[in-house]
Amino acid sequence: MRALLLSASRAGDTPYLTHALPFIDALLKSNERELLFVPFAGVTISWDDYTAKVAEALAPLGISVTGIHQAADPVQAVKDAKAIAIGGGNTFRLLTELYGRELVAAIRDQVAEGMPYIGWSAGSNVAGKSIRTTNDMPIIYPPSFDAIQLVPFQLNPHFTDYVQPGHNGETRTERLTEFLTLNPQERVLCLPEGTALRRNGDKLTLLGGKVCYLMRFGETESIEAGSDLSHWL
Repeated sequence: MRALLLSASRAGDTPYLTHALPFIDALLKSNERELLFVPFAGVTISWDDYTAKVAEALAPLGISVTGIHQAADPVQAVKDAKAIAIGGGNTFRLLTELYGRELVAAIRDQVAEGMPYIGWSAGSNVAGKSIRTTNDMPIIYPPSFDAIQLVPFQLNPHFTDYVQPGHNGETRTERLTEFLTLNPQERVLCLPEGTALRRNGDKLTLLGGKVCYLMRFGETESIEAGSDLSHWL
């Protein structure tokens, strides 16, 4: 199983997916440069435009991109794909569309058989155990919150604990603590922008130049970039 789970499509003010190109290049073999893209998280952008945007960003790596929404049989398209990527947007919309096309199990099965998976933002969130630690509003109701489960824990992309001056809402840490209070058996990996999680078989590695955080009920652990997290599997 090979997967690259990116916190975000950008790091700071860098262009779209630019910071991720070295990670993606290292993940994909030379015969895996035909990418099936899943644009279903897009809400205010058309799926054609979203696919074209990703194709332009990945062109420097010699990767061709096809949108799964153009396939007559999406499940068969997943079975035939050499690699798959799921982009960011609204996680609830994304998971609803995946379930509606019977793609949750199809993607999980193909990745288990060796098809590489790339996700960012919502595309990373759905690779975790469930989408219950997404940052998104539930603008649509999927049949289940259970996700693709390429890793056996929760993910929180775009993690930040910044507090805007004068803002009195809860911090991200406080929101995740609420989740863990009601689900004390769970773990949440918090990925700041610019970081990523790479799975290669039974090996799990943290990428990027920032500290990430593993939250358990009553405990938060700081994790340095480059750390081997294989024991989490």
